[in-house]
Amino acid sequence: MRFRYGSNIGKLMVLLGCLMYVPLVVILFQPDQLRYAYAYLIPASASVALGLIVLYFTTPDEDKPQNYRAVLARSSWVVLFIWIWGSLVGAAPFALGLHMTFLHALFESVSGWTTVGLSIIDVGATPQIFMFHRCFMQYCGGLGFVLIMILIISNRDSMNLYDAEGHPDKILPSIRRTAQAIFLVYNICLVVATVAYMLAGLSFFDGLYHAMCGLSTGGFTNKLGSVGDFQSVPVEVITVVLMLVGATNFATLLLFVQGKWRRAFKTTEVRFMLGSLVVVTAVVSADLAIEGGLGLVEGFRQGFFSCVTAMTTTGFSICDFTTWPPAAVGVLIVVMLVGGGFGSTAGGLKLRRAYIMLRVMVQDVRRRVLPSSRVAPMYFTTAQGRNKIDPALVSNTMSMFVMYILVYLIGAIGMCMTSGAPLEGCLFEFASAFSSAGVSVGITSASASNGTLIIEMIGMLLGRLEIVVVFVGFGATWEYLKQWRRQRSRRRL
Repeated sequence: MRFRYGSNIGKLMVLLGCLMYVPLVVILFQPDQLRYAYAYLIPASASVALGLIVLYFTTPDEDKPQNYRAVLARSSWVVLFIWIWGSLVGAAPFALGLHMTFLHALFESVSGWTTVGLSIIDVGATPQIFMFHRCFMQYCGGLGFVLIMILIISNRDSMNLYDAEGHPDKILPSIRRTAQAIFLVYNICLVVATVAYMLAGLSFFDGLYHAMCGLSTGGFTNKLGSVGDFQSVPVEVITVVLMLVGATNFATLLLFVQGKWRRAFKTTEVRFMLGSLVVVTAVVSADLAIEGGLGLVEGFRQGFFSCVTAMTTTGFSICDFTTWPPAAVGVLIVVMLVGGGFGSTAGGLKLRRAYIMLRVMVQDVRRRVLPSSRVAPMYFTTAQGRNKIDPALVSNTMSMFVMYILVYLIGAIGMCMTSGAPLEGCLFEFASAFSSAGVSVGITSASASNGTLIIEMIGMLLGRLEIVVVFVGFGATWEYLKQWRRQRSRRRL
């Protein structure tokens, strides 16, 4: 028996298995970690072997569906499958090596691949190889499995899978060259950031971990108090720059790297991000200084860093959010839900969608009070040029916004029911999981109920894959099962 449309799944399973071998590099630096090698060799080898089996029993070129809906369904199903498979394989080392329960190991894995950053392990007692594994998952998760696969193998399905995983921009004429450009810029930033951290006084592994997790806007750390443990302003400055880089659209980031700064700063998202950051930092810093009693300097320090980590959905922290005034926490919730740039490693609704909704709102008011001749068409600027805000774009944006808010409210209420925590805390915690922010007010822990952790994991996957891909993927799976049952019934007859 040979299966159809499984070649991409097989390739991605092999790729994932190869990525799982990478943490074994730590053994070269710390030979005592060799005793944990089996925790990676088993799941990595299993993923590679199963992927090769899928490839062997696949007929990739037969009966390719040509209509848009079939292509979208298949691409969404492939992306959804590999992210679920990646979560399972990524959980295996925690279960085998650290003897964590399956649910706790899965939570850590999902949080890693989706670049959320919420954690339930004791980082102070975790061996180095597992710390590297956590951070490496976030680094790869920021790029995405499909983009990494395209670096090695590209086919006629590559563009559909690339779009389905949440990469909207084709920077260069070839999809493979686009992936290579993103990968090159991503790794150059990693090297520069690691060196900068080491110059600021961090060890190699501390610098590497925070560079990987800052650039991927993931937020995992090997310190109990996150970035705040270093008590270093230079480290905080480097981290802020790194988070902003990670939250910038890859195409815009390439303009910066090419020296086209003026063109990069003309993009709508960069201007909107910087303008919004100034406003929310002023509000939060003032609230912390006055109501929180921190004073102007410390209020600005905590407010600015926290607003950046929330807007970029990174999750690093330098303070305890449970001591913050409610108004400041409320602002952070809104900032986390909006998130970073479209096509960046950041999560959230995305700055571009927030900007479009605000422009539509302003335009609607202008239509009501001004003559039609004075109401000009709306545009926004990307790295590729000027784009018109047409009715189709407005419809898609509003649809995504409604779905986003509904899922957020349902998830927050579900957490209230399973955790017993107050609504304010659950609104913050689920916003953190759903937007890939990763900051916590204490609800997420090893003692949290299974229901709470499951709801957060669902929120993480929905947020990383932007809801629609998950729904379409499950819908495609359901349709496939229905067709399989019909075929099976006909064979029996």
